[in-house]
Amino acid sequence: MAENNDNDILDLDEEDYSTVLAPDIEFNGLIEFSDPLMIRGKVDGRIHATSDLLVDTGAVVNADIHARRVVIKGSVRGNIVAGKIVRVFSTGKLNGDITAPEVVLDTGCFFSGSCTMNREADA
Repeated sequence: MAENNDNDILDLDEEDYSTVLAPDIEFNGLIEFSDPLMIRGKVDGRIHATSDLLVDTGAVVNADIHARRVVIKGSVRGNIVAGKIVRVFSTGKLNGDITAPEVVLDTGCFFSGSCTMNREADA
């Protein structure tokens, strides 16, 4: 991934992710990672990363998230702190607060919470 292009996470395919939690996986607890992660299944707990997170279409995440960049195409219930960007696609649902330097809410997405846009920081 190019370090200077925050939109490159939007163009990644499944094979570009170091780890993919398949649709049939349910995980409870703390997830910590430093390489990009794609969630397609269900996660309950907390997520802490120094890298990027994609919550894919159909995924259900009930967790507070701390990551570099977060893309939501599925459903997230929890607060998000991102060092670079949070993007909620039209298929995405977010119930929780966002703190990030850049926030993109696509037309048709669902967002319930507060949004704080801060200066760029490390996640």
